[in-house]
Order: sequence, then structure tokens, then C-alpha cells
Amino acid sequence: SADWGARRAETTSGSNHIRYLCTDVTFRLTTDCPVSHVKTERPFRLERPLAFFFGPDEGYDQDVGPGVQAVLERTVNYWQEWIRKLYLPLDYQEAVIRAAITLKLCAYEETGAIVAAMTTSVPEFPESGRNWDYRYCWIRDAYYVVRALNRLGAVDLLENYLGYLRNLVDDSAGGHVQPVYGVGLEEDIDERIVESVEGYHGMKPVRVGNQAREHLQHDVYGQIVLPLVQSFYDQRLLRPGTIDDFHALEKVGERAFAMHDQVDAGLWEFRTIARVHTYSSVMCWAACDRLAKAAEHLGLMARAETWRERANIIRERVEREAYLPDEGRFAASFGNRELDASLLQMTDLGFLDARDPRQVATFDAIERDLKKGAYLFRYVEPDDFGEPETAFNFCTFWFIEALHQNGRVEEAREIFADMLGRRTHAGLLSEDISIEDGQLWGNYPQTYSLVGIINCAVLLSRSWTDVR
Repeated sequence: SADWGARRAETTSGSNHIRYLCTDVTFRLTTDCPVSHVKTERPFRLERPLAFFFGPDEGYDQDVGPGVQAVLERTVNYWQEWIRKLYLPLDYQEAVIRAAITLKLCAYEETGAIVAAMTTSVPEFPESGRNWDYRYCWIRDAYYVVRALNRLGAVDLLENYLGYLRNLVDDSAGGHVQPVYGVGLEEDIDERIVESVEGYHGMKPVRVGNQAREHLQHDVYGQIVLPLVQSFYDQRLLRPGTIDDFHALEKVGERAFAMHDQVDAGLWEFRTIARVHTYSSVMCWAACDRLAKAAEHLGLMARAETWRERANIIRERVEREAYLPDEGRFAASFGNRELDASLLQMTDLGFLDARDPRQVATFDAIERDLKKGAYLFRYVEPDDFGEPETAFNFCTFWFIEALHQNGRVEEAREIFADMLGRRTHAGLLSEDISIEDGQLWGNYPQTYSLVGIINCAVLLSRSWTDVR
């Protein structure tokens, strides 16, 4: 089809191919099947192997049968060789391999971008209207994606992704970074509803583009800085970080410091709720903290002191404004009492020790109020679309990591095994899961969920020394 299903694509054909003239691109199917059968979509008896090669509108200059077989063999060999170079944990290898391959498939090799998912508008739960286009690169994913790539040792994918982030830094006006970009660094990905498409199981709307590009999400500054400071330390990289890179990154840090106590849409992209979100502020702290450490590593001692002072200012503000003394825990936003699963990340980001009584109390409150069965909700308060009805898979992986940090390793492994059991036949997860029947909802496959599988598998696996 063309124009998002509004019309059938026009076709032209030859003796062994069909060209499909879509809206912005033309595709070509080359085959040794009778072309007339394909054009008319006529059922026919399959009595010999048939080959189909679908791709750009380019001539296929060899016999399609042997050619397709050769391509298939090269493809299998490519992935086998790529997997051989990865670090795999002793346990959960099948799950990690499936997640790693799919994470690489979510990457746009030309620019290094990694999309949040490969689909648009699969609802977060039935008839919810929570149908979003995830075929873009979300900056909120960056820190977690890089951590997973490091744990895999996937340096090729890592370095390409860091290049994408460096280009965003170069393009950022005054340090401002929007929450989401196109795979080619496009800023204009305006959201619209496509009426010609019925939607997943008839559940409209189908959206193209994403309004999140217009939001203010101040966690993105930490999400940019934390991955890119690795380039100042990592000797594996063909393109290590330079002093000029550090100074360019400082403008993102300046923005983080300026915005750490300003309202935003938060990590979960509320459309009508603006608060000073604790996670965003902690990410801004992390940006300043890591810039201080990188500056010291680079011998820029004056800059290191500046960034340490700024990190301390943000820390004091968070500890004052987001802390609830009567409960001994942190809240999801300044001056409020609500909970948010992202508060679990205060330990992972280095803001608090897992044994800090304030973090212990925060963890206990999250377990009590956000955990439903084996799964964790992002939050339970009503948002722009009412009360959430499905758990968020990546948050469940956060909870698994937090259980491990708190010494509850067997519980963590039990929930992780449950999550692995919810994967599709391809070994993948979507964004959300029903707490009633374990059915997957949301866009698929979800990068966040793939990253969660990888990070938790490495964390929970036995050591290779256990079998030597």
C-alpha cells in the first residue's frame, strides 16, 4: 500500500520482478515464482523451492534462486561471527543472544541511531488511546543502551552509537537537547493521526511522528553526558574523546545545571503534567558529576572543581526538595508525595548507596505500592489518559536489579525467569505486560526491554569460574 494504506501501491512488472511504487520510495520484488500469481495474489500449489528477493528498486543481476540462497548463507554466517565476538554470561545465553541480535537490528548503521522500537501504535493496553510511534531515537534510552553494549562487549555498535550522540551535541543549540530525534538526526518529527489505517486489532489511533519532540525532558542532559564521557577513558575506541569533545560536552552540562530545578514532562513524557521530576534532577546531577570526573582525568583541574561545585548544589537541592522526612523516602517530584519507579535509579546513577536508609525506604515504598504480582508499574496515579493498566517491562527489570542490590538474589532470579517466560516465540518483549494474564502490549520489540534482559542476565548469571 501507499500513503499509509490510503491506496494500493501502483505496480509495474517484468518477466521476473514486480515494482511497487509507494509514496516516497519504490520497491522491487525479484522472484522465480510466476509473477502473475504474485500480482493477483492467487493461491497455487507449491511443488518446488521458490526464491523471493525484496528490496530497493535495483536490478538483480544473477539467477535469483542460487543468489538468494547465497545471501541467506552469508547472513547466517554474519550473525554467527558477530555473536562469537560478544561477551556472554554463563547463564541465560539464549535470551542474551536473541536480545543482542535484535538490539543491533534496531540500530540504523548509517548514523548509529538506535530506535526505541520497530513499530508504531500498538497500544499500551486495549482501547486505551495510548498508541505511540516509537520508530525514533529516544535520548532517554542512551545511558541504559550503552551500559548493555558495554556488558556485551559490542564495541562496533557502541562506537557507532556514540558517534550519533556526538552529532546531537554538535547540533544542539545552546546545549538544548530535545527528547527524541529521527534516525538521521531529524528534529522535525511532528505527530499526526493516520485515519486510513485501522490499527492493531482495530484499535485506533495510528500515529506517525511523536509529540515528545516538543517536550522538555531534562533527564536527557545526563543521558547524553554519561555515555559520552566513556570516550575519554575507553582505549578500545577507534575514535577516543578529545579535549575539544569535552568542551563541546560542557555546553550540555551547562544546560543540565541550568535546568535541574525547572519543571519538565519527566521521563514518562506526561503531556499535561509539568513538575520538577526527581529523576530528571538526579540525571542533571549525574551530568555534572561525570563531567567533574572526566575533567580531572583530562587534567583540567579548574573545570573539575567547577563541575563538582555544581553537582553538590544539585545534590543539596534534591535532598531538600524531593525528600519526605515523615516517611524517610524520596518522592517522584519536588514538593509532592507520589512514587515513580525511576527512583530506583538513584542507586544505579551513584546518587545514593543501596544501603542508605533513605533509599531503602524508597525501595520499600515502591515495592509496596508499584509492584503488582511479579511486575512493576511506572506509577499508579492517573495521567493524561487515566490510570495505567499494564506494568512497564523495563521497570520490572529495574526492580530485579534493585532486588539484587539488596541481597535478594533468588527473588530477583525468580522474577527474571518469569519475564523470560513471557517472551514471544522470537525471544523478545514489547513495552508493557498485562498483570492479569501476562499478555504483552505496547510497541515491539522494545529496546528498553531488550536492554533489561541483557543487563539483568549479566547481573544474575553465575560466574564462568563456577564451571572451570
